[in-house]
Amino acid sequence: MRQRKERRISRAFYIGRFQPYHIGHHTIISGIADEVDEIVVGIGSAQRSHEIENPFTAGERVIMVSRSLKSLDIDYYVIPIEDIQRNSVWVSHVRSMTPHFDLAYTNNPLVFRLFAEAGTTVRRSPMYQREIYSGTAIRERMLSGEAWEHLVPDAVARVVEEVGGLSRLREIARDDLG
Repeated sequence: MRQRKERRISRAFYIGRFQPYHIGHHTIISGIADEVDEIVVGIGSAQRSHEIENPFTAGERVIMVSRSLKSLDIDYYVIPIEDIQRNSVWVSHVRSMTPHFDLAYTNNPLVFRLFAEAGTTVRRSPMYQREIYSGTAIRERMLSGEAWEHLVPDAVARVVEEVGGLSRLREIARDDLG
């Protein structure tokens, strides 16, 4: 059981596209879990799927993240969040889609600035071996037939298999590349 600190922030927000959710994401969220009681994970660009850069649906990504987070000793919420094209109201949009949170974690400079301007406490989440754990690199490995499963939690590899993710990505790439 996780030791509870005296003064804690009750709930944090962390957003990503998770195309797919990988060990880097999981390591970051595990670290955040040591600092808060609950985590709200935003599935960004929820409306995007069936593209080389966004092959998985929001629902598939919710399952990937939810099944992966079961191993952590923390309450969590996984919420799809569609993009809007108005940065000035983006934080309000996020807040309208999620439970209240006290703190946001991000490495994206724009997201950091938008939360800070909206008065939200924001912390940078340390990148974890970004050169190895990258959605782009994992998708490239999937396309080329290289091993990729060791770069994602076991639950994610199972979801990719369940939904036919490899064949979908390869078919999309064939369509996009001619």
